[in-house]
Amino acid sequence: MTATSSPASGDPTVLASYKCDEGTRKLVGQRIDGRVALSDVPAGEQGKVYLIERHVPCLAELDGLVADYLAMAAQLDRPPLRSGWLLRDA
Repeated sequence: MTATSSPASGDPTVLASYKCDEGTRKLVGQRIDGRVALSDVPAGEQGKVYLIERHVPCLAELDGLVADYLAMAAQLDRPPLRSGWLLRDA
């Protein structure tokens, strides 16, 4: 019999939150099997979860990803990874 193990994961950490047309959403970082993943999750029970990056190599890159994602969310007034995210000329 072969034993299987699940990846070691740390507690999710809320790095930022933002408001958009779907309500409040949170950017969450979590260490999974030694690597940091960054996700966009709804603050409540309803809504989709978007994986922004599954392996962020350093804190500087994590900070940059969070800042860029928040700026784009503010500009679009929706989660940037939701379908139909392309910018259109006004």
